[in-house]
Amino acid sequence: MIKNICSIVTLLVLYMSSSFSSNIPYGLESEIAHIPINKANYSIHIQSVNSKTPIASWNSHVKRSPASVIKLLTTYSALLKLGFDYRWETKFLYTGSLKNGVLNGDLYVKASGDPTLRTENIFDISSQVRAAGIRKIKGNIIIDRTLFQVASKNNSGFDKNVHSPYNAMPDAIMFNKRKSTICVTPRSKRASISKDVPDQSYKVVNKLKMVNGSCKGGRAWPKVSIKTNASERSTVFLTGKLSKRCGERKICKVVSMPHRAFYYAFKNGLENQGVKVLGTLKLKKVPKKAKYIFSHYSDSLESVISTIAKKSDNVMARQVMLTMGAVSFQGASTPYKSRKAIENTLNKYYILEKGTTHIANGSGLSRTSKLTAKSLANLLDHGYKNYGHRWMNTLAIAGIDGTIKRRFSNSVVYGRAWMKTGTIKRVKNIAGYVEGASGEQYVVVVLVNDQYSRKYGAKLANSVIEWVATSL
Repeated sequence: MIKNICSIVTLLVLYMSSSFSSNIPYGLESEIAHIPINKANYSIHIQSVNSKTPIASWNSHVKRSPASVIKLLTTYSALLKLGFDYRWETKFLYTGSLKNGVLNGDLYVKASGDPTLRTENIFDISSQVRAAGIRKIKGNIIIDRTLFQVASKNNSGFDKNVHSPYNAMPDAIMFNKRKSTICVTPRSKRASISKDVPDQSYKVVNKLKMVNGSCKGGRAWPKVSIKTNASERSTVFLTGKLSKRCGERKICKVVSMPHRAFYYAFKNGLENQGVKVLGTLKLKKVPKKAKYIFSHYSDSLESVISTIAKKSDNVMARQVMLTMGAVSFQGASTPYKSRKAIENTLNKYYILEKGTTHIANGSGLSRTSKLTAKSLANLLDHGYKNYGHRWMNTLAIAGIDGTIKRRFSNSVVYGRAWMKTGTIKRVKNIAGYVEGASGEQYVVVVLVNDQYSRKYGAKLANSVIEWVATSL
């Protein structure tokens, strides 16, 4: 009996070894065989952009948690649907009458989900209001943020760092990516505290103690705690010790609702232009009778998807996903409509393997999202054939920028890999393009979903990428 069991185990090991070898080239197998990750828990797909036959295909059809590599589905579907030059339009309109510089009515802001709307745009927007002949607004500033039908909360609650910018939730009137920036300037006795915009929807309590000594360790940064209350203003508490020798410290947190932050920044901008606002902030849909004044346009989609891919920007990805729902279906965009819009767009080109994909929120900040290495390879192959280097350059470039700037700074693939990374607990993924030794481009996808992903996932992927760069 024991002899039979041993024989079965031996045959099983030989079968698994043979199966692994048949899907992974021998040279690559020898490079990664020593890495202590269960072979069942990772997928590897390597394919020349000039061939339909993969060089390596290990677990390519197995569903994996993608983390942020799913942003490739969000950005590439948007490129296919909208084009590189697409821009979001924020419209400004009014109701009532405008006479002798006085607006006897309300000023409306119709939001479209612009992910790039920020403080730097306020001067231009305010100037255009003044250029329209408006010197006084007797009514309110009303923001229409109905295009996105999403939960009215600041953070995703994905983890305990609820006020961190990566946890920010989408909104039709996104502003400064929902970040509130508090500037702390050390002084001899008391630190000077200021906000990047005069946002009155939250307050800052300064309990910092200024101390001597170097700007290191516990003296280098303030301790930050935030108290939120639905019926009252949020409060940011700054505590701990801060060295007098430190330079300005900028604390970026998700504290204020974006429509409030935009309102206070806009109102302040108008007042700086000599435009008085007598009313207050209201939220309401733009009525049909409203009269158009002007539009503010966002940065290009090309710029946006580059930021999403290179910096793995979660809230921008969410904005793009919901935009896909808005342009593809009538009525307010919802996460469901947006998922369908992305899937429909990619399925039109037979990119996604049937029944293997769940997109969740489009950013990868999810435990339910799923896709396969083959779907990613299909997308990357399609992207190269249709857009070439213009699409490739939206990804992080090895050793040069984005999330793989440091990772490949001293590597043989420096400047020769264009990749999107994805990391959450038990997940370490990367997908993109690698230039082989011959100068030929290869699609490379490595998805690692394992308890040792954090420790060995990057080592496995780097070995695969460097093998492609030196051996193909």
